[in-house]
Amino acid sequence: MGDVSERFWAKLPEGSRDALVDGLSQSELQSVLLDVSRRRAAKVTPSRLLQRWQQDRFVQPSSADPRQLVKTHQRLWERLPERFAGVELSPVTPLGTCSAISTINQNQVVSTIRGTEVASDPTNELAIEAAVRRRAGQERVDLATCQRVVRAQPFDGPGMSAHFELFVLVSSARDTGSGRTEAELLIDHLRFWHDVLGDTAELSFTMFTPSAVRDRIDDTVRPALKIGLAEDAERTKSANYYAGTALGIGVDGALLGDGGFTTWTADLLGDQKERCLTSCISTEGLTAVSPVV
Repeated sequence: MGDVSERFWAKLPEGSRDALVDGLSQSELQSVLLDVSRRRAAKVTPSRLLQRWQQDRFVQPSSADPRQLVKTHQRLWERLPERFAGVELSPVTPLGTCSAISTINQNQVVSTIRGTEVASDPTNELAIEAAVRRRAGQERVDLATCQRVVRAQPFDGPGMSAHFELFVLVSSARDTGSGRTEAELLIDHLRFWHDVLGDTAELSFTMFTPSAVRDRIDDTVRPALKIGLAEDAERTKSANYYAGTALGIGVDGALLGDGGFTTWTADLLGDQKERCLTSCISTEGLTAVSPVV
């Protein structure tokens, strides 16, 4: 992608890239790109459209059975505690939603020409909504959503699609010291996932950096849950993504998702006392390993 981009800019007068990035307002740039898209769309033929439908991984339908997914949705929403407010997110979000508050490269996101990007991680979007509600005075915010997302990076393996569905929880509250706030958030998230997955649930945590949260897991979280919560000390995945503590969520040997604490609401609100916990699973993965009869 980088080589193609550089070859393109080399063909244009010097300063063209800076002019497009900084020299035009968002509305002016949008008008230019819309004109280009309109002209390119006018050249699409029915045969070419059919070819793209069959070959483009971004548009090919999921292999999941929608009837089974609906049953999984019902199972998740019915078991969700009342304290979590459901949010129906837009399929697009402001440009930079992922790269501005997390470590995601913009090349892994499908950007649009209207100053937005196709939803690729609902945890980021719910964190923004949580920050809005926290700023409005809500003492603690607990949100949930189910969203189909699109990611641009290639995925290997049979059945891997550029789009898939996630069920997500995001909670945010102000730190009260000694890891107590983190413990409260962990209990609510982990209790929900265990309730959904049942006794075959495999829940784990990893401490990427030492903190009081480790003590609270032993003396507060585990006693409150009364379920198995293993420590995965070998995990290194997402060490730069989560802030200090990460979660693993699986069932009967199958990893369905993960979670952890982030700095997102703290960064959005400019308040380092803000705590934000996210967790999510693949609904298609859950449907495959634990279908609702």
